[in-house]
Amino acid sequence: MKKSFFEVKDVDRRFYAERLQKFLPRRIIDIHTHVWRERDLAVPVGVKNRSARIVSWPARVAQESPIEELLETYRLMFPDKQVTPLIFPTLPRGNDLGKQNAYAAQCSRRHRVPALIWSDPKWDAQELERRIIAGGFVGAKSYLTMAPGYLPGNEIRCLDFFPAHQLEVHNKHGWAIMLHIPRDGRLQDPVNLAQMLEIEREFPRVKVIIAHVGRAYCNHDVGNAFAVLAASKRLFFDFSANTNSWVFEQLIRAIGTKRILFGSDLPIVRMRMRRITKGDHYVNLVPKGLYGDVSGDKNMGEVSGAEAEKLSFFLYEEIEAFRQAALRTGLTTGDIEDVFYRNSARLLRAAGWR
Repeated sequence: MKKSFFEVKDVDRRFYAERLQKFLPRRIIDIHTHVWRERDLAVPVGVKNRSARIVSWPARVAQESPIEELLETYRLMFPDKQVTPLIFPTLPRGNDLGKQNAYAAQCSRRHRVPALIWSDPKWDAQELERRIIAGGFVGAKSYLTMAPGYLPGNEIRCLDFFPAHQLEVHNKHGWAIMLHIPRDGRLQDPVNLAQMLEIEREFPRVKVIIAHVGRAYCNHDVGNAFAVLAASKRLFFDFSANTNSWVFEQLIRAIGTKRILFGSDLPIVRMRMRRITKGDHYVNLVPKGLYGDVSGDKNMGEVSGAEAEKLSFFLYEEIEAFRQAALRTGLTTGDIEDVFYRNSARLLRAAGWR
């Protein structure tokens, strides 16, 4: 492992010590992390002409994310905490899904951490079940890029990449799924909302984790979603790779704290940045030149000089945004421990992790 694959600066140490260290509990479960090795990828991370269904900026942070680097990241960023990740592969690139899932299973066994398989909707029920049991997984992660290629991006539905026959298997075993909802409307999209509630209703034993608070990165992404989702009883929400404190506050007020989970989305949250909103989309402000030429990416912007020197890690910004929401909603120390540890611990035990 490279000893200095990213730098921790004084600005980072101050940020952690002054804002996060006392706020965070001693034990943390990170419910949303990716592990992969570059040599297992059929197409390297960052190669141009990737799917139009995904944003490209995360590829600027890491070409690979071996488990050793993930664990070292926790040691560097949270030096006085005990962090356990839930791991799963990165986006499949060509025919590398088997290799990626095998690596995640190997990491899970060797480091005694829970893992999700990356599932293919083309698998029948028996194949999904066999693969999960053989790999020791506690459920599955999938993604909108796994949906049939003939579907226009904004017509993809959750059930196109988490089909009902697979959800029945997860329901049978009480496994977990990590659901990154599709469609341009994000959390406020009525089809997304209807299918999230349908999955909860029709597959009551599945532990459904809605990633990134349903991709509600901007206020614009919310609409009436929290009024609708207040009726849910079992959906979980992680706030990985999200820095919108207002969204977090609305989530807390809608569903309480027992179904909110801390997740990072490492390695991309090692990015040195601050996020702002421009109209209906977010922009990651980064030090000029640090991540190459970002001029053609609407989700990236650059700053320089004193402003750039103040930038710390995306992950710290995420947790600070949740801390601000926690202050405004009057969360207790017990509530914070629920969000950062106990809720995920209960979910993983119920999904079969021992």
